[in-house]
Amino acid sequence: MDESGSAFLDVPRNPRGHLGLLFHAAAYHVLYFLRRRAAASGGTLEQVLREHPFLESFFATVRERLPRDIDWVQSIEWLRREVKLWEDAADPSLPIRRMRRALGIPYSAELVFVLAGMVEEFSPLAALFSASGHARGEHRASVGLMEEIFEPAAGEEPWSLIGPFVDSGFLHVVDPDVPRSEWILRVPPPLWKAARGEFPEAPLPGTRLYLAGSLQSAHELVADDDVRSQLLELGHLAASGRTRSVVLRGMPGTDRIGAAGAFARELGLGVLEIECATTSAAQDERRRLIGPLCTLSNCMPAFLVDPGPGETFEIPPLPGWSGPTAVLIGREGGIGGAEAARAITVYLDLESPSNRVELWRRALNGRASAEIAGLAAEFCLPGRYIAQCARLAIDLAAVDRRNSVSLDDVKSAARATNRQVLDTLAVRIDGSAYWTHLVLRESTFRELRVLEGRCRHRERLASAFHASVPGGMNRGVRALFEGPSGTGKTIAARVLANELGLDLYRVDLAAVVNKYIGETEKNLSKVLSRAEDLNVILLLDEGDSLMTRRTDVKSSNDRYANLETNYLLQRLESYTGIVIVTTNAGQSIDSAFRRRMDSVIKFHLPDAAERFQLWQVHLPQGHEVPIAVLEDAAIRHQFTGGQIRNISVRAALLSFARSAAALDEEDLREAIRAEHRKAGASFVEAPPPRAPRNGGAIAGFVGGLS
Repeated sequence: MDESGSAFLDVPRNPRGHLGLLFHAAAYHVLYFLRRRAAASGGTLEQVLREHPFLESFFATVRERLPRDIDWVQSIEWLRREVKLWEDAADPSLPIRRMRRALGIPYSAELVFVLAGMVEEFSPLAALFSASGHARGEHRASVGLMEEIFEPAAGEEPWSLIGPFVDSGFLHVVDPDVPRSEWILRVPPPLWKAARGEFPEAPLPGTRLYLAGSLQSAHELVADDDVRSQLLELGHLAASGRTRSVVLRGMPGTDRIGAAGAFARELGLGVLEIECATTSAAQDERRRLIGPLCTLSNCMPAFLVDPGPGETFEIPPLPGWSGPTAVLIGREGGIGGAEAARAITVYLDLESPSNRVELWRRALNGRASAEIAGLAAEFCLPGRYIAQCARLAIDLAAVDRRNSVSLDDVKSAARATNRQVLDTLAVRIDGSAYWTHLVLRESTFRELRVLEGRCRHRERLASAFHASVPGGMNRGVRALFEGPSGTGKTIAARVLANELGLDLYRVDLAAVVNKYIGETEKNLSKVLSRAEDLNVILLLDEGDSLMTRRTDVKSSNDRYANLETNYLLQRLESYTGIVIVTTNAGQSIDSAFRRRMDSVIKFHLPDAAERFQLWQVHLPQGHEVPIAVLEDAAIRHQFTGGQIRNISVRAALLSFARSAAALDEEDLREAIRAEHRKAGASFVEAPPPRAPRNGGAIAGFVGGLS
């Protein structure tokens, strides 16, 4: 015997060793039960062992440790005592010990659970149960058989050995409609794996397991001092039982799971992250397994939810789990349920520039070839996406057999991250555009340059004015581009994105509007919360569909339309990314939106000189259209930039159709006629222009300006 006094010195003190020891004890109980039943009909132990030969090895293992001259009844008590001595000397965090402590069950009940689970991997045991006459053809044990094998102590109900498992979800009933004694008991596979000490990264669909040893402490977490202090204090409150729920609010990209892990680690727990697609976890088919799985794995459940405006997530009761619960949630949506009243909320703000530098430094782990401070300034991502982007950038470098991560690697990784998160919500606008592609009035150019500077220095600007501006200032930039269709609003957004090195994603606000009450706000919440987390520019097209002046409420439709407008108004005010709203009807935009825009830029219909420049920008190189013809087109046809682009494309196609070497005057005239027909306008063909007396006047004027 070892220092514990246990007769099972050779049994490893780990989950598999514990499970094996308990199974030997359970098999001994089975043999004792079968021997008694055989003796009642005149049978012998030898006959039982011949009928079930697998029991011989279990009997031999226990028998060689038994004291001499001990009878069967005494051996059952001796075995219970020796197992307890082994358990007392073993790690208290062993999965089945945690289960026993959580449920307050006796030793015999442990054996019930082990016997019910072991049948899943030990086929001779399944055959024994099938032949027992209790299982109705099943290969698992029934309640009645378990109660006969493991007799409860005097004065205890037989159900007391099994009821706590069934009520808490550790044991499931295969057919609950039959009488209780005939219920077939089953240990769900995820729980049996955990009992064996096997903890896969995703034990259930939509979950992720973080064992305590893999988590950062609050002191190691990259966060502001006040957040770390709150997490430490929450750990003390939870340890004393004064709080059971913590709510961590922040954008999807913030390190909410890291904060939950720091809180859990203060309690010696890991974290089971559970993604919830709906606000009602009570309807989730995984719910019965969560509590038992958390107990066996020693992990705190953390529900990852994304309720929309006006929705509430109900914190579900978790049978089988007696520890704290966390909810990881965005800025919107409420928390309900019995535990909500005692829940304490921690708000996770955007990472400060210094914290972001540290996150990049840790994530790249010395592999960055560029300066980390510059990298953190250019890629203004929250903690979760920094880790994701860095892992992908390291992989991209490894593909090229490089150890160092370049700026291009990080750009490619950031773009892939953007696509992964946003492609189902918005459309990425591809293609580069430059200032030379824009033909706009000088006042519009100036405003666009100012907007570029504001976007480039938005974080410094927010820091400089945060303390002095009433209500503070966030790092968001909100711009309104207004003007007729085809005047360059979208291409200006592309130029801005290209100059800043950011991706541009477009959302059609008209398509976001939903006829069902509350759905429009949910759609907006989803796309805005994802976009502001990422290093992108969000283009909200057709802004007048939701930003028009609010009306007097004369019907329910007016009331709900005003609610949608109010929601967008409030959401844009708190938006922390870069958003550009475009509209063709600037006069109808609610004045409240204008006040909240950092920049309002007007786009005008081009005049003749601007139209001449647009013709030169959009026609393909090498065209054979005379300057005089382009001057005439610029003067006679009041096209927008978008129309001129369409005409240029159609004219090029006409030249391709006749296999011409270059686009010529006739191709251009035919394309102009087609554009007039498309616009529903009449078009009278005029004779070719004569050489003007001031030949090349527009060309000369434009050239002089440039």
